[in-house]
Amino acid sequence: MKKKQEFIGYVEKVDFPNKGYVKVDEETVIVKNVIPGQQVRGITTKRRNGKFLGRLLETVESAPDAVVAPCPVFGECGGCLYQSMPYEKQLALKERQVRELIENVTGPLGERYDGIIGSPEHFHYRNKMEYSFGDAQKDGPLVLGMHKRGSTYDISPAGDCQIVHEDFNKILNYTVELFRQDGLTYYHKRTHEGYLRYLLVRRGVNTKEIMVNLVTSSQMDYDLTPWLEGLIELAEQAFDNELVSVVHTVSDTLSDAVKPEDVNLLYGRDFIYEELLGLRFKISPFSFFQTNSLGAEKLYDLVRQYIGETKDKVVFDLYSGTGTITQLLAPVAAKAVGVEIVEEAVDAAKENAKLNQLSNCEFIAGDVLAVLDELTDKPDLIVLDPPRDGIHPKALPKIIEFGVDKMVYVSCKPTSLARDLIVFQEAGYEVQKMALVDLFPHTVHVETVILMTNCGLEDKNMDNI
Repeated sequence: MKKKQEFIGYVEKVDFPNKGYVKVDEETVIVKNVIPGQQVRGITTKRRNGKFLGRLLETVESAPDAVVAPCPVFGECGGCLYQSMPYEKQLALKERQVRELIENVTGPLGERYDGIIGSPEHFHYRNKMEYSFGDAQKDGPLVLGMHKRGSTYDISPAGDCQIVHEDFNKILNYTVELFRQDGLTYYHKRTHEGYLRYLLVRRGVNTKEIMVNLVTSSQMDYDLTPWLEGLIELAEQAFDNELVSVVHTVSDTLSDAVKPEDVNLLYGRDFIYEELLGLRFKISPFSFFQTNSLGAEKLYDLVRQYIGETKDKVVFDLYSGTGTITQLLAPVAAKAVGVEIVEEAVDAAKENAKLNQLSNCEFIAGDVLAVLDELTDKPDLIVLDPPRDGIHPKALPKIIEFGVDKMVYVSCKPTSLARDLIVFQEAGYEVQKMALVDLFPHTVHVETVILMTNCGLEDKNMDNI
């Protein structure tokens, strides 16, 4: 084979997150966004470490057990890669991928592996979506949806998305049709000109409350009253949920990330409530919250099981977000301390603790790496729920120095978890249990929960960690 050569072959294996191995005669080509068992056509792009890298051109033949994906833009949208796989096969694939990564570090887990917990809902499960305004092709009509797979600029319409509640689709379709009629422009990434940027929709699954947040630039003085009035009327006539919040956010940042510079409440209140495992949580427009509420209940219940008895103990919840885990562990603990770098999330956590009448929670805003040096409490138990990149290498020895008997690590990226586990094992911690929780059906992602206990090392030298 050579560079820029077309090929046809079968996908023999897919490693996390989407690294497919396609057998072509005696060669193996690594191709992203494929499914085991498919026959695909692609083109080689480069050679690396003795293997060719390739780009997918088309699926020639579906996998033998493929099902019909219900989404009309499946394969075009950059979201649900596995929607044509039976759900049981999705779970089996994620299990195999994560176990290979982790057992490469820990050795065979055997009975220490507790299996995978599937999402209670396979469709319509997401409680939050961030849609982008744009066009499906250059100079085309206004579109509102998700980025096309592999494209920075083109947008796939998401008006019939299958992983959100139908009320989301009603909001999206109403909004884009009205703005298209009014001739509004979207914000162009290249020129930094235009008005419409994003539409964020959030839903309390257990409370049935909905928030709509329209994000625009400040480049136009547009009267949003007709849009708002039509949205309220639509909610009253056609929603299964209750519209309790409509917000207009102005953001002129040049980056894709939404940085709210001016947030205006147009209707109702500027938050919604969600309830998980008997606790109530206040969710603001930009605060983090797990995107699968029913799946999150499964995840947090597993964390409680793994952490075990907290009575009269001090618990550290590092990378605590809005403090969900902190509060779930707090009721019988002596004290629960959450550390989170996002100040808005910490403010929300403090409010939620008051809402749930928990007086033994402390939430600290700051980088875990810096805050650990300032903490005066000594933990008995530690929960780690870091962002996708895992724990900062310099924070790892500080966490280990506490010497707690038990730690629970919650990870949304198993490659980062595997890297961090090497350091924990070198310091004397051993994996006692591992389980997976699928919060993201039809996507490549899965949550991994690991229980570690401190078995000690005779010559533990923190300088070498």
